[in-house]
Amino acid sequence: MTLPIFNSTESLLAVVFIMIAFSMWLQKYSALKSIGPVLTVIVIGIILSNLKIVPGSHELYGTLGTYCIPISVSLYLLNVDFQGLKKLSRQPWIAIICAVFSVSIISVIFGVVFGNVIPEGWKVAGMFVGTYTGGSANLTAIAVGLNAAQETIASANAADYVIGIPVLILLFAMPAILRKMKWIERVWPYHYTEAERQESDGSGSLMGSDTWSIRDIAYLLALAITISTVAGIISAKLFPESFMSAGKILLNTTISLIMAQLPMVKKLKGNMSLGLLFGMMYLSTIGFMVDIRAFFGSTLAITLFCACVIFGAMALHLLILRLFKVKYEYAVLSITGAIADGPTAALVASGGGWNSLVGIGLIMGVIGGVCGNYVGIGVAYLIKMLIGA
Repeated sequence: MTLPIFNSTESLLAVVFIMIAFSMWLQKYSALKSIGPVLTVIVIGIILSNLKIVPGSHELYGTLGTYCIPISVSLYLLNVDFQGLKKLSRQPWIAIICAVFSVSIISVIFGVVFGNVIPEGWKVAGMFVGTYTGGSANLTAIAVGLNAAQETIASANAADYVIGIPVLILLFAMPAILRKMKWIERVWPYHYTEAERQESDGSGSLMGSDTWSIRDIAYLLALAITISTVAGIISAKLFPESFMSAGKILLNTTISLIMAQLPMVKKLKGNMSLGLLFGMMYLSTIGFMVDIRAFFGSTLAITLFCACVIFGAMALHLLILRLFKVKYEYAVLSITGAIADGPTAALVASGGGWNSLVGIGLIMGVIGGVCGNYVGIGVAYLIKMLIGA
């Protein structure tokens, strides 16, 4: 038998969509639902690639990254309604802003340390800022914006999941841990009462079925693809070649946020689902590019870099929030929203019985996601300047 088994563009596309469908189907099991379809599809991709069922590299992978990521970013951001930010009081704002600040500061510090140790170290630093302020979608968007090599993107994603998933599992358990370990309240006495946590915030069922039509899909795809195209044209006119990709991502982000505030765009439904689909189309190929044997080579340094960033940022973040006397519920949700995304933060709140905080957790994650592209690219170029790359 000739290996890999699937090597043509058509067969690989079929494999990609089967993986996505299977990952979605697996979400009915609570253990896999807690880690989400994105990680599931990447893990499946790693298994298929290392079993030589699909190739580790193919021209299709780069094509999906070029077209799917800008569209996915735009679709996600078309769901951002600035009116929702009015729901946030002072403490949630402090929590999410401190999350972005902490990740940026720690990434700069360790970016200087690791910048010349690992290939494209300054780009990896920017990618980690993106993923720990708004989730994996930001990591990939920034990687594309910085023209990172496919091997670097695969290694960074692998390191992100090796370090990030155990942390995410811990965050899902935090409501129960905080409820049982009363001694924590002596160290961090600022929190809601159980009755306040269990009040409904009126946001409805987070995991309920979306109701949207083919018209919504057509309008959203037309908008997202047009925004991506316009951003690319403007970027090519305004920016030098070395900043063109980064400029396109930033313009894509900005235009999408502006368009999202239009009343007719606010009425469209299915943004998050379509954005997830396009993102998973590319992220599935990230799994294909992870070579387990090579992981313990150069990727080990990236994993150490990742661990320094995530644990250093969490420590600084928690210290600042404790000094500002922010309720620990906001600490948990802001960390979750930064490491994962808004829906995951809302799931942590919902699963932990913090019903009054489901909507706030969702919005905090959205804010982190919006900041991620801007801050991640800015930090990357700052580190590049500091290390003389």
